[in-house]
Amino acid sequence: MEMTYIFILITIVAALLNLFLSKQPKTINRVFEVFLVWFLFIMIGIGCIWAFIGHVFMSNFVATSIGWPAGNPFQLEVGVANLAFGILGILSIKIRDNFLLATVIAASIFLLGAGIVHITNIMQTGNMAPGNAGFALIIDLLIPIILICLLIGYKVTKKSELSEN
Repeated sequence: MEMTYIFILITIVAALLNLFLSKQPKTINRVFEVFLVWFLFIMIGIGCIWAFIGHVFMSNFVATSIGWPAGNPFQLEVGVANLAFGILGILSIKIRDNFLLATVIAASIFLLGAGIVHITNIMQTGNMAPGNAGFALIIDLLIPIILICLLIGYKVTKKSELSEN
C-alpha cells in the first residue's frame, strides 16, 4: 500500500520535472501528454509490475491482505495480467498516439473490473481487508478516471493545436 503513495509522488514529480526541464514548448497539449505518459509509465508500468511480483512471488501475503484465501490459482492469473499491463505502461514512454489509447483502454478495463470485484466482495461478504477496501479500492477506481481524463485532454488539445496550424 505504501508503494502506491510513492508511485503517485514519483509520477507527479517526474511529470513536473519533464515539463520544466524540456526545451519543448509547454502547450496545454504537451502538459496533458507528459502527465498521461508518466501516469502510464509509473502507475501502470511500474505499478503493475510491482503487483505482478506481489501476486506471483508473495501470493500468500497478497491474498491475505485482500482477505482472500491463500493458495488460490487466481494469484498467478492476476499476476500475469498485471505483467502484461505493466509492459504496456512501460512501452508508453516511447510509443505514442493510438498505443496510448490502447494502453489506457486495457488498463482501465482491468482496474475498473478489479474495483467492481472488490465492491462486490465487500457487499457479499463484508470483507474490509486493506487490500480489498479503502485506498486499494479507491486507486482501482481513480487511476482509470485520471487516465481517461488525461487521454481525452491530450486528444482534444492535439486536434485543436493541429487545426490552429
